Amino acid sequence: MKPIRLIRGFLTVGFWTLMSRVLGFAREILILGLIGPAGGMDAFVAAFRLPNMFRRFFAEGAFNAAFVPMFSKKYEADEGATKFATDAFNGLAFAVLSLTALAMISMPALVWATAEGFYGDPRFDVTVGYGRIVFPYIVFMSLAALFSGVLNATGRFAVAAAAPVLLNIFAVTAMALAYAMGQEVITWLIWTIPIAGVAQLALVWSAASRAGIRIRPGLPRWTPDMSQMVKVAVPAALASGVMQINLVVGQLVASRTEGAVSWLFAADRLYQLPLGVIGIAVGIVLLPDLSRRLKSGDDTGARNAYSRASEFALALTLPSTIALLVIPLPLVSVMYERGAMTPADTQAIAWATAIYGLGLPAFVLQKTLQPLFFAREDTKSPFRYAVWAMVINAALAFGLHPYIGWMAPAVATTAAAWIMVLQLALGARRFGEVTRFDARFKSKLWRIALASLIMGVAIFALAEALSSALIADGIRYLALAGLVFAGMAIYFGTAHVIGGINLKELRRGGRA
Repeated sequence: MKPIRLIRGFLTVGFWTLMSRVLGFAREILILGLIGPAGGMDAFVAAFRLPNMFRRFFAEGAFNAAFVPMFSKKYEADEGATKFATDAFNGLAFAVLSLTALAMISMPALVWATAEGFYGDPRFDVTVGYGRIVFPYIVFMSLAALFSGVLNATGRFAVAAAAPVLLNIFAVTAMALAYAMGQEVITWLIWTIPIAGVAQLALVWSAASRAGIRIRPGLPRWTPDMSQMVKVAVPAALASGVMQINLVVGQLVASRTEGAVSWLFAADRLYQLPLGVIGIAVGIVLLPDLSRRLKSGDDTGARNAYSRASEFALALTLPSTIALLVIPLPLVSVMYERGAMTPADTQAIAWATAIYGLGLPAFVLQKTLQPLFFAREDTKSPFRYAVWAMVINAALAFGLHPYIGWMAPAVATTAAAWIMVLQLALGARRFGEVTRFDARFKSKLWRIALASLIMGVAIFALAEALSSALIADGIRYLALAGLVFAGMAIYFGTAHVIGGINLKELRRGGRA
């Protein structure tokens, strides 16, 4: 079997995702500071969510679940992988171009369906206009997702993971230039998004060509492989669609409160940092590895890969969760509070951040559990589970809104995430020993949890001691950096001493 080095893959994807998230923070800091919550930012968030929603529906959901396992197996067995990828590219291009044309015509209806609370105030028309500018982003990003899948399946993770960094580089640069030139910042930001999409597609397309997978556009062809891929993709698309409905439900509820869409968006960016660096990285690397091991009959290797991926994920997720729970206010205050941001905005975002933090382990575990199904081309089971999670999410979001207001979507999202994990874990049992955690995982898990709790107590006490420094202009950034690095040192040091983490193994990025 052509090997994939799991830990090295996790670290490669995680590093570039971290770079993207850090620049994403810079982007959100500029948006919050130069534009401010509510008004224009609410419109931007709602408009930008539309192409992202359909991108996850078509590309990261259906396409990753269906295309990557099939391509990985063909690549492993030398069974016409490039021809299959070309057919998939042409079919996907036709689908997303058709979707974009339809969306441009029906944009007012899309905005009403996803942000009904905007109707009747100026945010509605602004969102419609922004939506028509940014929606073509889905074309470039969906096709880029295909090339990223090709690169990941061949064990080339760096370029695919680095591509999303371009969006944030372009966005930060555009806003900085607009501010320096006295131009309208949000206008420059909106027009930059489709341009960044073109750059991302060009980067991964050229990388795939250099890897020997040369795809050329053409007319869509209906082949037996395409038929099989669509059969697998449709349930995955529906499952991803259900998850996107959860986001829309949250936005519908939040849009009834001025600024709440922006608050939840800002909190989402904070918990997406560990989720992106850990969960997405693990999921991207694990799926092709499991697919190729199952194709070659290596069940022992598949179980080891699943256990190591889950171990690696929780080793970084549990301390992140504790940090989001015990110091959300210092994190939000230092990262976001400036310019148009007020202390009330900071407090609201901090509450949402802590609630999302409770769900972070569930969001990450989904990324390790779903490949167990997708590698076997079983996308129907995750779809059924997602439907139940959607029902619970909607019931909680709308049901709790009269009692806790705009925070209801965050509570609902977290609860639904844990319900989804429970269903995936129970459903995966039928796959046998491959899905059973090995003895090493069970031995390390309690040590990782203990080290995380020790770190949590330490950083809570340190945050209290640094409370004045964390709000003082000029030194608050240094104080937060000291708090974060102290927490990391305490966690990794403790985990290494009690046997929860082997730092030498992480540094080697060795086989897992």
